[in-house]
Amino acid sequence: QVQLVESGGGSVQAGDSLRLSCAPSEYRNNWNCMAWFRQDSRREREWVANIRRDDFTSYANSVKGRFTISQDNTNGTLFLIMNNLKPEDTAMYYCAADTRNFGTCYRTSAGYRYWGQGTQVTVSS
Repeated sequence: QVQLVESGGGSVQAGDSLRLSCAPSEYRNNWNCMAWFRQDSRREREWVANIRRDDFTSYANSVKGRFTISQDNTNGTLFLIMNNLKPEDTAMYYCAADTRNFGTCYRTSAGYRYWGQGTQVTVSS
């Protein structure tokens, strides 16, 4: 089964930016929905943003205006540009993907069968 591999996490100061990437372990160009989730020790896994194959995007209110999700449909790669990072953005960030077409992309884990191992983002004040 194809794996997703995230990269780009790190430790930054509040107000800084980071760019996360997520690539499949083998060639894929048939994702219908891709998404970013995050989780830390205090909270359940939280949906951050998703993008549909036609590039329709949705964002959680907590990141709207600061984060931008994008994709490269030619090779199934997902990106997340995070600007003006805050300490509350600290978490492990996971990418997720699925080939099924539900019409709209899920904002919960149930809508995604393929997951990465996560990349840590730490924001200090």
